[in-house]
Amino acid sequence: MRQLRIPFWLGLLIAPMVLAQNLNYQQDPAWRVPAEAAEKKNPLAEQPELAAGGKKLFTRNCVECHGKSGEGLKKAADLRLPVVQAQSDGALFWKITNGNPDRGMPSFSRLPELQRWQIVLYLRQLSVK
Repeated sequence: MRQLRIPFWLGLLIAPMVLAQNLNYQQDPAWRVPAEAAEKKNPLAEQPELAAGGKKLFTRNCVECHGKSGEGLKKAADLRLPVVQAQSDGALFWKITNGNPDRGMPSFSRLPELQRWQIVLYLRQLSVK
């Protein structure tokens, strides 16, 4: 049986990415979304092509903490995890809008509402691979 060998240089390249990922992410139990906000429907839900704009907005505003593929750098959430993906569109929108200062998540209420909904569309495309 042949053994798979990863070149040392490749290991050095991959290690920082794996170490930076927030594998131990736990939701903040105090960061509760009001029921009314969680029930909000994404007005762009029937226009999945708009997720491309959400990806651009995510890249501009979120990658620094959440990583290029949503893997959750530093102490930020891994947005691909089922615990995140199971949240309603309204809950994700509320969290993007309000932020969580206790955990270092800024508010993105400065972005127009439809742009925040586009980010939610894009987040739905993320998944653990």
